[in-house]
Amino acid sequence: MKGMNYQKYAAYPVVDISTRTWPDRTITKAPVWCSVDLRDGNQALPIPMSVDEKIAMFKLLVSIGFKEIEIGFPSASATEFAFVRKLVDENLIPDDVTIQALTQAREHLIRRTFESIKGAKNAIVHLYNSTSRQQRDIVFRMGKEEIRSIAIAGTRLVRELKEASGNPGIRLEYSPESFTGTELEYALEVCHAVMEEWGASATNKVILNLPSTVELSTPNIYADRIEWFCRNLRDREAAIISVHAHNDRGTAVATAELAVMAGADRVEGALFGNGERCGNMDIVTIALNLLTQGVDPKLDFSDLPAIRDMYRRCTRMDIHARHPYAGELVYTAFSGSHQDAISKGMKAHTKSAEGIWNVPYLPIDPQDVGCTYEAIVRINSQSGKGGIAYVLDKEYGIQIPKWMQPDFGLAVQDVTDRTGEELSPEQIHDLFQKEYIGAKEPYLLRKCHISWDEEDPESNDEVATIINCSIQGPEGDLSFKARGNGPLDAFVRGMSSQTGLDFHVDEYVEHSIGHSSDAQAIAYIRISCADGRLSCGSGIDSNISLASIKAIVSALNRLR
Repeated sequence: MKGMNYQKYAAYPVVDISTRTWPDRTITKAPVWCSVDLRDGNQALPIPMSVDEKIAMFKLLVSIGFKEIEIGFPSASATEFAFVRKLVDENLIPDDVTIQALTQAREHLIRRTFESIKGAKNAIVHLYNSTSRQQRDIVFRMGKEEIRSIAIAGTRLVRELKEASGNPGIRLEYSPESFTGTELEYALEVCHAVMEEWGASATNKVILNLPSTVELSTPNIYADRIEWFCRNLRDREAAIISVHAHNDRGTAVATAELAVMAGADRVEGALFGNGERCGNMDIVTIALNLLTQGVDPKLDFSDLPAIRDMYRRCTRMDIHARHPYAGELVYTAFSGSHQDAISKGMKAHTKSAEGIWNVPYLPIDPQDVGCTYEAIVRINSQSGKGGIAYVLDKEYGIQIPKWMQPDFGLAVQDVTDRTGEELSPEQIHDLFQKEYIGAKEPYLLRKCHISWDEEDPESNDEVATIINCSIQGPEGDLSFKARGNGPLDAFVRGMSSQTGLDFHVDEYVEHSIGHSSDAQAIAYIRISCADGRLSCGSGIDSNISLASIKAIVSALNRLR
C-alpha cells in the first residue's frame, strides 16, 4: 500500500485559554433543543420530503417534545414556502412551539421569509452569513468589514420587518456560518455588531448560534472556543448561546456535550444524525446520553421503534444496525461472555430493591425506549452456554441448570458451526426438544406405574416406593418391578438390574413450566456410570415423578 500524504494538512489552531473551566463541569439539566430535521436534514436528502411528509415529520417532532423546530428555508423554494404556510394557515403549530425559518442575509430572501411566517404566533428568523477566512477569501472575495456589514444590514432589516409586523413573538437567531473556520476575535466582533443592531438585552435576547459547520478539530478545542466566546461576550445575559455541530470527524455528539459544559444554552441537531455530508449532531443520542446519567432530557424517546419507522418513511433514509440506542442490534449480544454477564445482570436487577439500572453491557434499559428484552441475546457460533440458557428461559420458561448448560451448548455449537447461521429462539427450542425430550432410542418408556407400600410405614425411607415399568429396548421389551426410597431410586434400580448398566443420578433439578393449573413439569438429570461416562437428560410431563423418570431415559439414550 502507498503511504498517505499527511503533510498536505495543517493542525487546527488551539485556543489560548489556559484557565478553562469546562472540564470540571457536568451537565445537570437539558439544554434548549432545536430540531433541524425539516431544514438541514431535508436539504441533505436525495429526494427531499414532500409537503405531506414534512407535515408528518413536524407532528412527530412535536410529539417528541421539541419546542423549537426549524421548519425550512422558505425563501429557497415553492415547496418550502407552501409547507410553512400550511403550518400557519391550518393552525398546526401548538402555542408552546416556536417555528424557525432560515434565511441568508439578503434583502429579498429576508422579505420572503417574513411573508412565509406571517400569522405565526412564535417564530425565529434564523439569519446567517459566512464569516470564515476560507469563505471570505475564496468564495466571496470580501474583507472583514464587508462581511460584517452584511450581517448588520440583515439584522437591521429583520428588526424593521418585525416592528412592522407588530408581532412580539418574532425573535432573531444569528449564525456566523463556518464559525469553526472563523478567527475567534472576528466572530465575536461580528456578533457584537449584530447584538447592537438588534438592541439585544436581558429582556430581548438574541440567539447566537456558533456552528461547527464543518467539524475541523477535536471536541475539546471547540469547547475552548465556546468558553472563550462566552467569557468575552460583552453582555452575556443578552444572548442565548446555541451550537450546531456537524459530524465530519465523527464526534458531533461529544462536540455538543462539551460545548454545553463550556457554557452553551441551546443545541441544534437532527434525529439519528441526518444532515449534510456526515450529518448533524444526533439529537437522539445526546438526549439519551443525558437520560443514562439521571438527567431528564425533556424529550420523549420512549417509543423509539415508532420514531425510527416514521423517520424512515419520511426521509427514505436508513439507520445503521449499530447506531447508538436506535440500531436494531445495539441491545443484542452474540458473544458468550457478554451473554452470560447480561443474563446474570438481568436476574440481579429483578431482585434489586433500589431500582437503579445496573446491567453489564446495557447502559440503558431497552424497555425505556420501547424495545423488548427478547432480542437482547441472540445465538450464533460466537455464543456461549449462558446466552443459550437465557433465550430458553425468557422465551419458553425452560430453566436449564448451570451443570447442564455446557452439554446443550455443545449441541447448539455443533449446529451453528455447521450452518454458519444465527439460530432463532424457535430453532433453539426445537433443538432442545430433539436433543433431550425427543430422544427415543435405544430406550422408549411405554408404561410406568408408581405405587407406595402402605403395609410397612417404617420402611418409607428405604424401599416403600414400588415401580412397574414396560420399556422398549434395543433387544426387545423390558418389564420390571422394582423398589426404592422414591420413584427415581426405584427406576434406577430396576433399569440397572435389567440392562446391566451401573449408573446413578448425581444431579437433579425440576420446575414447572407456566403458572396455570395445567402447567407441566420439567426435570433435568445427569447420570454418571461406573465406567466414568456422564450424560444429561430432560423429561416433561404433567406428573413430576414421570417427568423425572423420562429425564433418566433421555440421559440413558444420550450415553456415548
